[in-house]
Parts: sequence; C-alpha cells; structure tokens
Amino acid sequence: MLSIVRGDESHDVPDRLAVLPLRDVVVFPYMVIPLLVGRQGSLAAVDAAVAADRWIFLVAQRDGEVQEPHASNLYRVGVIGRVLQVSRLANGTTKVLLEGVARGRAARYSTSGPLLRATIAAEPLAAEVSDAADDAMTRRVATLFEEYVGLHRRLPPEVLSLVQGSESKERQAYAIAAHLQVRHLVRQNLLESPSFTSLTERLAAVLTSEIEILRLERKIENDVRGSLFQNQREFYLQEQLKAIHRELGQEDSDDFDDLQAAITAKGMPEQARERADRELRKLRRTPPLSPESTVGRNYLDWLVGLPWTERTDDLLDVTRAQTVLDEDHYGLQDVKERILDYIAVLALVGKLEGPILCLVGPPGVGKTSLGRSIARALGRRFARMSLGGVRDEAEIRGHRRTYIGALPGRVIQAMRRAGVVNPVILLDEVDKMGQDWRGDPAAALLEVLDPEQNRAFSDHYLEVEYDLSQVLFLTTANSLGQVPDPLRDRMEIIRLPGYVDHEKHAIARQYLVPRQLRTHGLDPATVTIQPEAITEIARGYTREAGVRELERRIARIARKLARRVAADPTAGTAAAPISIGPGDLVPLLGVRQFDDDAAQLEDRVGVATGLAFTSVGGDLLEIEVAVVRGRGRLQLTGTLGDVLKESAGAALSYARSRANLLGIDPDFTRARDIHVHIPAGATPKDGPSAGIAIATALVSALTGTAVRGDTAMTGEVTLRGRVLAIGGLKEKLVAARRAGITHIILPKNNARELDEIAPDVREGLVFHPVSTMDEVLSLALRAERHVDPRVGIAVSDVAH
Repeated sequence: MLSIVRGDESHDVPDRLAVLPLRDVVVFPYMVIPLLVGRQGSLAAVDAAVAADRWIFLVAQRDGEVQEPHASNLYRVGVIGRVLQVSRLANGTTKVLLEGVARGRAARYSTSGPLLRATIAAEPLAAEVSDAADDAMTRRVATLFEEYVGLHRRLPPEVLSLVQGSESKERQAYAIAAHLQVRHLVRQNLLESPSFTSLTERLAAVLTSEIEILRLERKIENDVRGSLFQNQREFYLQEQLKAIHRELGQEDSDDFDDLQAAITAKGMPEQARERADRELRKLRRTPPLSPESTVGRNYLDWLVGLPWTERTDDLLDVTRAQTVLDEDHYGLQDVKERILDYIAVLALVGKLEGPILCLVGPPGVGKTSLGRSIARALGRRFARMSLGGVRDEAEIRGHRRTYIGALPGRVIQAMRRAGVVNPVILLDEVDKMGQDWRGDPAAALLEVLDPEQNRAFSDHYLEVEYDLSQVLFLTTANSLGQVPDPLRDRMEIIRLPGYVDHEKHAIARQYLVPRQLRTHGLDPATVTIQPEAITEIARGYTREAGVRELERRIARIARKLARRVAADPTAGTAAAPISIGPGDLVPLLGVRQFDDDAAQLEDRVGVATGLAFTSVGGDLLEIEVAVVRGRGRLQLTGTLGDVLKESAGAALSYARSRANLLGIDPDFTRARDIHVHIPAGATPKDGPSAGIAIATALVSALTGTAVRGDTAMTGEVTLRGRVLAIGGLKEKLVAARRAGITHIILPKNNARELDEIAPDVREGLVFHPVSTMDEVLSLALRAERHVDPRVGIAVSDVAH
C-alpha cells in the first residue's frame, strides 16, 4: 500500500493499479477532468477501478495514434487519480469524471488480457527550503499567467480567480500548468519537474514564450482587422457611390461603354485595336480597388487620347506660305526656300513624308521661333520638345508599364498634345543631350528621325507600333560637334549664320521695337527709336550673333520710357511724341559697352587677325607673337586647347623650314624665345583654323614686317605650308564684316562656298583664296621690312 498525503487529507492507495492511457492529454494533480472512454483496454481499466476502490493510474501516451498502447509507448511519470463518476452513453462510449490526486511513477507495466496494470511508486515534488527566491518566482509565474489569460481568447477571466484562490503554492502551480494551451509534450515536461523550484522555472519559461507568440498573433490580427476594416469601408463607400450613380442614371457600365465607343471611333490599326479590346476586357474583370485597375485604365486613356487618324489639312499655297514666313522672320532664306520647296512638292504629289531638318546656328538667330512659323505657314499644329539635359533613353522611348508611375516617352506625349498625326514637332537643343548608365537618348532618336523606321515607332509603354511618318520634324542645335554621326546622317543640315548690322537694324525696326513698346504699354505711333539709335545700340551695347541682347536693350529703353510716361501722362501722346536718338542712349542704357574695332585695322608687326567659329557665332582672334632673347622656348598663352597648340607648333616648324627664303636667321631658335598669345586670356579656344594666322604673325615678328590691319584670315596650316579647308565660313564672314574687315584670306577649297553666302554678307569684302603659306604671306605682309633692334634678326625684302 502507498500512503499519500495531500494537505489535510491522507489516502492509502494500492501499489498496483489499473492504467488508463491518455491520448494527447496530460492530467495534473488537483485537476478534475471529464474524459470519453471508448477503447477496450481503457474501458477495462475503468471497470477494474470502479470494481475495486476507484483508484486508477492516469498516464499519457508517447504517440497518440497508437490504438493499443504497450509499456514502451507510455510515459513513466503520471498521476494517481480517482474515478468520481461513470456514465454510459447511448453510442457505446463511457463518460468518466476523474480527479488527479498525486503524482506517481510506474515502476513496471504488466498486461492481463486487454487490461494494463502498473506497479506504482509515489513521486511527490522534492522538498526544498522555501525562501524569498521561490516566493519571487511564484509571483512572477502568477503575473505572467495573468497576462497570458488576458491575451488568450479561449481562457475565461474566471480562471484567474480560480488559480489565485489556490490553498498552496504547489496547487497554484499545478493549476496554472493545467490551464496552459500547449502541446502535450510540454505539459508532460512540466509534470515531470523534479522539484517545486524546477516546476516554477519551467512554467515561467513556457509562459514567457507563449506570451510572445500571443502578442505577435494579436498584432497580426489587429493589422489584418484594420486592413479588412479599411477595405470594407472603401467597399461600402463604393457601393454607396454606385447606388447614387444608379439613382442619377450613371451606371459604372456606362464608363466601360464610353471607353468601348471611344476605341471603336478612334480608327486604330488592327494591332492597336486588338490590344485595346484585350485591355478593356481585362479591366472589366479587375476589381475597382485593385492597383491593376488604375494601370489598365491609364493605359487605355493613353491609347484613346493619341491621334490615329485625325489630321489637319495642309495649306498648300506657296505664295501665302512665303508671306507668313516673311512676316515672322527677316532673312533666313535657306530655311524658307526649303519649306517652300516642300509645300510645292506636297501640292503636286498629294502625300510626302516629312523632311527632317536640322537648324544649326548661334543662339538668338530665331531657330526655335522659326519652328512655330513653319507650322503656321503649313497650317499644322505645333509641339515642342526640349532635349537639353536629357540623359535617359526612357525619355524618348517611354517606361515599361511594370514600373510605378510609368509614362510614354516625350515623342508620344508630344503627339497627344498635338492631337493630329501630321504636326510640326520641334526637337530643341538636340546637341545638349547627354548619356549615362541609363542609356543614350541620341541613339533612341535614330528610330524617330529615320523615315524608313518611324512609320512603325515602338514606345515601351504603348507596346504597339505608332506611325510618325507624317510628322514634320525640326531639330535645332548650336553646334554639330556634339551630335553623333549616325544621328547627323538622318537630318538635313541647314546653317543659320549670325546677323550683320543691317539685318539687326531691320529686325529691330520691324519686330523688336514695336513688340517691346506694346508690351510695356507704349504706342509705337507716338514713341519712336530713330534708326541711328538702333544702329548705335547694336554696335555699342551688344556683341552677339543673334538679337536677344539687342531685344533686352530695347526692352530696357521701353521700361525707362514707360516710367517717364507714368510720371508725365502728356508724354508719349500725339501732342508730345517721344523720339529716341543716339544722344539719348547714355541716360537710358548707361555708357557704351563695346568700342569700335577701328584700332585693330592698323598695320602692326607680330599681330595677325584670325577668324574663329564658336557656339555663339563667328568671332575675331587677335593673335600676338613676341620674339625675345632666350633659349628657343615656345610659350603659348590664352587658354589654348590641344589642337590650337599643335597648330602653333606646326607654324613654328614651317617658319624654321622656310627661314632662308623669308630672310630669317636659320638658327634663330638657339637664342630667341617665342611667345604666342591669343586674347582674351580667360576664354577657352581651340581648333586648327587659326594655323595660317599664327604662322603669319610669327613670320611678321621674326622679320619685323607689319601685317595688314584690314585683312583677316582662316585656314589650317601644314608643316610644308599647305593651307587646308576649314568650317563655319558663313559665321566667320559675318564676324569679319561686323568688325570692318575688308580683305579675307581663306583656303581655296572653301572658295566654292562663297556662292552660298548671302550677297549682303559678301558686300564690301574682298576674298583671296590661297593654297599655300607663300600666298598668304604675300597677301598679308606689307612690302616694307624693318630690323627689330631688340631682336637683332636681319631681314630682307620678299616680293609680293
């Protein structure tokens, strides 16, 4: 017999008891639990316990799937319990009410038919001295259990009062273990705790882990509930909105029907029509709250918004077009002739693929505004794309729809803005594009500007072919140096030279002055700027190839006059008209900014005038050469580029090779340094076209012979004295005429371009085509020779 003491109670229990195997259930001492018993061995154990003194050994199975467990499938530690009540149910099972009394250990299992018995030994918790640590741990377990019950939805709050009302700490610990919703392996581990301290430590660890899990579950549940609540709220509001629309006769299906009608009316090509219909079917099946719905709707809006068949009728009257172009711009005959040719051919053949023109010229000559004028002359719509600073290929071809916020490229956007299939599209600043790891936009333009390819242009966003063959593309650039060769090959280059003085005078008189006076509230009929004043403004206050600075100066005069009229209402009226002459400019514009270049027209030794081409037009280079005592060093100053430095070296080598013929000491480099300077020092300069000017100034300094001041020259020089062709002749001639130069020395290979130069630019200029440096020197140097006493180089006359 076993003597079991539980509180004030004492029980004598047989040491051999029937065994009730439990599947996925662990019973603790002080625990009352109902069980449904249906297995034959379990029923035999209950009957044997009831037939004796109702004591039974409750032990958990290791594997709950085993129907007839044996000793190897049962744990050794279990609970000695009592059968409190037995009820037979109609379905053949038995309901048993059991109470756990004390913990026990099965020393040995034995089988008698279906009945399983065990020899039992008492297994109480090891007695330990109660101290403050045990009390602290007990309180911690109670606190954790309280939080556990608060987080667990299956445990009612009454469990807390039941546990807290336990008579002893051991009973409270077993009560907590009994109410934990954990796997039976964990519960069995708690039951097998050897001591009370071990039991509370294990309880604390299990509770801490379970609380963390419950907190996470609660957080996830709250997040899901919040999301569901938001979705339900939006769905509810959408349903209310639908109901309101139904009451107003505005069904959602009307929106899809409108899209279908728009797709049908657009007259899209078959490929685009099939794609639009497929996207619309997909959109009908997509929930309105889905992100795919917005993506699909935006795509359809772009397809429907693009022009597919809409076009404007071209105005094919050549005379009218000539009048419109002349009204908007002065000069620019090459561009006007090309547009008039296009209109004439279009009138004869009825349909013609648009040319791709590239207008190249310095800033301010009217390239961008000319695009609008061409569109007006043709009666077409106009769209402008600025390509300056564009570095991403997607800016031209568009982004694929997989990206958030994807849009078509700028070409397709321009077509949508124009609304027709035959607009005039201006690609402004095509030479200002860049490239990086995102691609090369200039390469993407190859398809756009190729007449053989742009009839089936493919945008990454649309993913359908779009016809650009009817578009008249115009591009503008300040210089072709930054335009890739394949792109340049697809364009028809038309150069716009800078304006000369009489052209600026005509532009200011016909366009700039009336426009600025009206802009500032003045009447051009009563406020006038005299022609002499306009000429003075152009020469003394501006130095440019275009007319932008000229317009700004005129605008400044208009502001001053508007201020005068505001102070005196009688000024600027028919009774008191205002006339601005050259003498009135200093109070209005300040002192003159630029002086006439008359001083540069004097003959000087060691100074030659070269012609240069820059991004803002043509310009004059004053090349200075000084020969001083030294050791044969060549010094180059003036912020010169590598090509210009090489030209100076070639000029020096030419002079040394021709020293005898030029009357120069062949060994002059042994005791002389040569310094070549090109003002202004802060302005970068480069290019080979100043070669003959450097060579001329060098020979002039070495021989002491003056260079003609009324002569400017341009051309590349070789070591053997050959003069090679250069570029930018138009712009250079404009700069020479503006500076008062009368004689131009140019390469013979460039002489054929003179016929293309406007007569007003050639007027007053005498051209001297040359092929060798000997010809250059005979034209540029005066016949008189001098000996420079500071240099000491003997010279002789060289016949012209």
